[in-house]
Amino acid sequence: MNQFRFEHPEYLYLFFIIPALVVLYYISYRMKKKALREYGDMSIISQLMPFASFTRPIYKFALMLVAFSILIIAIAGPQFGSKLRKIKRKGVEIVIALDVSNSMLAQDIKPNRLERAKRAISKMVDNLNNDKIGLIVFAGEAYTQLPITTDYSSAKLFLSTINTDMIPVQGTAIGSAINLASKSFTPDSEASKAIIVITDGENHEDDAKEAAKAALEQGIIVHTIAMGLPKGAPIPIKGKAGQFKQDENGNVVISKLDEKMLAEIAEAGGGNMIKANNTTTGLKALFKEINKMDKTELEQRIYSDYDEKFQYFIAFVLLLILVEYLILDRKNRHLKDIHLFSK
Repeated sequence: MNQFRFEHPEYLYLFFIIPALVVLYYISYRMKKKALREYGDMSIISQLMPFASFTRPIYKFALMLVAFSILIIAIAGPQFGSKLRKIKRKGVEIVIALDVSNSMLAQDIKPNRLERAKRAISKMVDNLNNDKIGLIVFAGEAYTQLPITTDYSSAKLFLSTINTDMIPVQGTAIGSAINLASKSFTPDSEASKAIIVITDGENHEDDAKEAAKAALEQGIIVHTIAMGLPKGAPIPIKGKAGQFKQDENGNVVISKLDEKMLAEIAEAGGGNMIKANNTTTGLKALFKEINKMDKTELEQRIYSDYDEKFQYFIAFVLLLILVEYLILDRKNRHLKDIHLFSK
């Protein structure tokens, strides 16, 4: 089975020129006919010009339009991939579970916990090479944001859209996020697998330690990154500058890092807990640890050896130009009785 593609598809926009050329030719043709009518009746003028042809220029123009269209296709670089090749690259599979609860808006880590985590993830994606990555977001519930993939551009695109409004149910369901992440890896893959949970751990709800332990039993290492400082910070109210979340008594709520819980989750999952601060998130160091894991060959099927086919289109263009050249604007004196074209 062949796969077709254009190497330079942007040149296909040149097709928009063709309607303009048709309109200009039509206007020119009408003006020419109008000018001839000013000299007298067309039937008489035709007798005075026995070798003139009013249709041959139209055929010549049509041929040049077809030639121009084929030339555009040739410039766009048509290619056929005739060989489906299996390649094997060594890598690991990583699923990042990112907390998007409102407490992640706290600004003890600048500009805030969530934004700093997103920037760190983006830098980590830039350093990936043959590894697969997936994204899960969670608050009171957990959802898959990006299925595990090697498409790093898509990963960064989906990452940029993450915000605290994605999940209406507030809370910190770390256990649900770990369980969902454990199911997100490539089925039957022997690649080394790791889950990175990035959260402040506040308002922890479910049994995350059991979830981490269950993941480890499946050969999945669970790491945690503690986003926040022990002293904590107030939670800004979105859209209300200078205002912070308050409890029922009107006191400003201070969001504090649950470092102990995150350490216990990492221990249960056979991984590491790294504390973030205003200097580093720790994700870079953690990625170095993950890179030390045994890297398994990840099989991927791709089309290889794309064959250039533009030369066939160019040859056809040259043939059409030759035919157009051989079609004279006037009838041949010796072949005037052969009616290949109407008068």
